[in-house]
Amino acid sequence: MKEINISQVTENVAKLCISSNIFVAEDIKKALERALEREDDKAKNIIESMLENAKQAEQYRIPLCQDTGMVAVFVELGQDVRIVGGSLENAINEGIRIGYEDGYLRKSVVKDPLRRENTKDNTPAVIHYTVVEGDTFKVTISPKGFGSENMSTLKMLMPSDGLEGIKKFVIKSIVEADSNPCPPIIVGLGIGGTMEKAAIMSKQALLREIGTKNEDEYWGKIEDELLEEINKTGIGPAGFGGRTTALAVHINTYPTHIAGLPVALNIGCHVTRHMAFEL
Repeated sequence: MKEINISQVTENVAKLCISSNIFVAEDIKKALERALEREDDKAKNIIESMLENAKQAEQYRIPLCQDTGMVAVFVELGQDVRIVGGSLENAINEGIRIGYEDGYLRKSVVKDPLRRENTKDNTPAVIHYTVVEGDTFKVTISPKGFGSENMSTLKMLMPSDGLEGIKKFVIKSIVEADSNPCPPIIVGLGIGGTMEKAAIMSKQALLREIGTKNEDEYWGKIEDELLEEINKTGIGPAGFGGRTTALAVHINTYPTHIAGLPVALNIGCHVTRHMAFEL
């Protein structure tokens, strides 16, 4: 059985909180560069500014955005892994506390949804655990800004609404979001399961590498169709118009009840920050 000390978890979480807020993932950077080639005029200038922002953030080791997010964490915990030295959840939150302090990152989390007192260390995180076979231990850090999170939504459709109902809901939600989520966006969709399962799947979908397809050819085709329709809205980079409103559409699905069709839409901004480590 593999043993992992919580100190390793804390150290790596702290590093990734800083790095994910500074560096744009290569797949996203390449997607922006491809978008640059098909845009012109104002849209082209905006994407150039986005790429320059990424360059400056990397060069000077400063955050890509003033909203350094509330941290969502996805843990894949193997059945043959033993965490030693204390609480895994405490270790993750301690890593966030250290990372946001050492990285001079904005602390955006409040203790209570209405009384709004800042926790002053950007904790607690929202942590999701998946138990898997073997000795895998993988942690994905995803600091989520609320410009995009506030534009995310969920709808409990009826089975009779079908694919057209899903498309109508997605396009309507994105048109209403307009420039708020800092397009070009990445669209994560969770379809099926229950209300909470759909929501979690939609956020996990944002973590998939741009350019990859859903393994099911049927859903892969729907990803392409939705991407085309979203880009036809003309919202464009930063909402100023253009051919690129979204860089990608990623769909995750799960079996659901005969009477339901839950659909969750989670929107990621043009940098959709996330990084992972394995021990």
